[in-house]
Amino acid sequence: MFQPFRTAAVLGAGVMGTQIAAHLANAGLTVYLLDLPAKENNKNQIVEKAFKAGLKHTPPILFTESTARRIILGNFDDDFHRLGQVDWVIEAVIENLAIKQQLMERIEGVIHSNAIVSTNTSGLPVSQIAKGRSQSFRSRFLGTHFFNPPRYLKLLEIIPTEDTDDRVLERIEWFGRLHLGKGIVVAKDTPSFIANRIGIYVTMLGLRGFTDRGYTIEEIDTLTGTVMGRPKSATFRTVDLVGLDILVYVAKSLYPAIPHDESREIFRVPSVLHKLIETGAIGAKAGRGFYKKENKQILSLNPETLTYEPAKPLNLPNIQAIGSFKDLGDRLRALYRDKGRIGEFFRQFTLEMLSYSARRIPEIAEGPLEIDRAMRWGFGWEFGPFEIWDALGLETVLADMKASGIQVPAWVEKMPYEGSTSFYRKERVYKPTQQYIPLEAPKDEINVAALKSDPQRTLWQNSEAALLDLGDGVVLYDFRSKGNTLSFNVVEGMFDVLDILEAGDFRGMVIGNDSKNFSAGANLAEMGTIAQQGKVEAIDKVLNKFQTLMQRIYYFPKPIVAAVQGLALGGGCELVMACPQVVAAAESYIGLVELSVGLIPGAGGITHMVARAVERAATESFSHIQPFLQRAFETIGMAKVSNSACEARELGFLSPQAKIVMNADRRLYVAKEEVIRLDREGYLPPPERNSIMVLGRPTRSILEHMAYILFQGGYISEYDRYLADRLAYVMTGGDLTAPTLVDDKYLLRLERETFIPLLGEKKTQERIAYTLKTKKPLRN
Repeated sequence: MFQPFRTAAVLGAGVMGTQIAAHLANAGLTVYLLDLPAKENNKNQIVEKAFKAGLKHTPPILFTESTARRIILGNFDDDFHRLGQVDWVIEAVIENLAIKQQLMERIEGVIHSNAIVSTNTSGLPVSQIAKGRSQSFRSRFLGTHFFNPPRYLKLLEIIPTEDTDDRVLERIEWFGRLHLGKGIVVAKDTPSFIANRIGIYVTMLGLRGFTDRGYTIEEIDTLTGTVMGRPKSATFRTVDLVGLDILVYVAKSLYPAIPHDESREIFRVPSVLHKLIETGAIGAKAGRGFYKKENKQILSLNPETLTYEPAKPLNLPNIQAIGSFKDLGDRLRALYRDKGRIGEFFRQFTLEMLSYSARRIPEIAEGPLEIDRAMRWGFGWEFGPFEIWDALGLETVLADMKASGIQVPAWVEKMPYEGSTSFYRKERVYKPTQQYIPLEAPKDEINVAALKSDPQRTLWQNSEAALLDLGDGVVLYDFRSKGNTLSFNVVEGMFDVLDILEAGDFRGMVIGNDSKNFSAGANLAEMGTIAQQGKVEAIDKVLNKFQTLMQRIYYFPKPIVAAVQGLALGGGCELVMACPQVVAAAESYIGLVELSVGLIPGAGGITHMVARAVERAATESFSHIQPFLQRAFETIGMAKVSNSACEARELGFLSPQAKIVMNADRRLYVAKEEVIRLDREGYLPPPERNSIMVLGRPTRSILEHMAYILFQGGYISEYDRYLADRLAYVMTGGDLTAPTLVDDKYLLRLERETFIPLLGEKKTQERIAYTLKTKKPLRN
């Protein structure tokens, strides 16, 4: 068992250094962020400027504003001695070997004997950086290559040297996965390691399609984006985001470092890149690269004139039909088999990518698994290269490579003769030296897909949800509706499984799923349809059922734990708040967003927020409660969504007792353990909320005035103000003229009585229709 790091120092406050420091602070560490001393009187001017710029990043690099207090700024002159106090030193200075070596010499003279030192180099030989240092230092030294942005990209490549102690490597792997939320890939000390070596090659392939094969920028971005399971930024938008100057620097550094690479000529920088950089068109940070935004129109580069033009129509017949396939494997096969321009580009692009990836084994990795994980976690691919190969068919791709004169490595060529028809089999993956080895899942993760495939694990199901047996007396309510919305089927299913849970010999239940997002909230299409039909009684019945369900979950006699990740909005947020205990992935974005669609929370969200505002106050006096209520009003009224689970706790969406896990893959396991813990302790549901202090008409006037000020300032529309007034009415107890104790049933009735008329309002229906069509809010 390892001890977690509590203190760290990051040397170099550039873009990566600042963000690494921020993520370490997110994980709870005290972090010293140091950089060169400024020549002016304030020696910390450089680091302070860099950190201030980092705080302006979008998306934000910190979980909460207060997290910044854990980062202590300093400079190499006055504060280098602080390294003697830390557990882990991360070097992130300029990519210059001599400078890094000099810095390592200085570090060795300061750190304590157990401190670990790592470099965040993206391409220099890790072993050379520690050259000349003592054996003790080298045994505690390795590479830790974070990907930008470190908070959001899952990959952490760890590069041990021949001298790195096994226990040091294991500790960094353990801490990185558990406390930083990373997917760990151990890479070899080769140029650009794994992800960047393959990723830059694939990027250059895309560029060649533009410069040599007659495809437009938009066509290549269409073919290398979401349709093939990659981020929508695809090739050219990604280059613009990274920076053309950065890509050129990396490619020019990589080319001489790989004389043995049979495909290294592709890393020669195309002339169009040099021309763009000469004109200052280095990407998004300069406002232009391959794309340029002008008067709200996205223009793209004409390579002949280096001017920007409106996009030409795509000459990609069938692309919409192919893109409509939900299954990625089906899309890949359709792209590959296409007889026109789509297939011509995709086959050549894919065959060369797959061949190159295979030829880099065992140079950069021992087998397909490491490369696939690196590309999924570092570049956001849904399938890694060898998973793509499996989807297309091992022998199909082999035959096409040979027909195209593309080199096939011997270890792949012999696979069919060994009886191997794919790189992955159930629970196993191919490795050249050992054939198939087990895919060992971490013991603290739950594989929901495996549970779904086992009929004995399914205790109940309908078309959009299932009750799965997690073992040890714990069940999982796994809802799978579109967007994981709380559809009528999902809600009805919850009533059914609560009956099963109450009657059966179970400890308790986890509510969650293995999707990217927990829940987008109520099914707006279903609700909007009823509203347009004017069926008031039906609306009342549906809302009453939602409220009854949330109350039953909150007061259920056995523990129910929500396992949250990604978005939990509207009704999804209300479901989270109804669960007495929550396990949330750190990257959880939670909010009551109903006002953005012309409604107020109607399934208990307001009731919970009012109750929590009262609980946070020192006493039940008007003056103590009011500031917390005002903040809750602002949070709901502005449809705020938390930037993280930590901020969700600050905003009141999560209770102080909620568990937050850095690695989202662990959330279901931790939630299951919470159910077991609560059961063993002798679980009692929360006491009934029969004495919630609401503040009455005086506070309602204050909240309404807050909305009036925002309206006068042009920050909200007239209808927003009307909705805010209805929200204030519910939050302060309706028509009560003075502070009064009420129960939760009283507030729930107010929610329902206010919600139903809003659903019939024309402007609310316009907002719902617009949101369903565009996935964006309408401020009418």
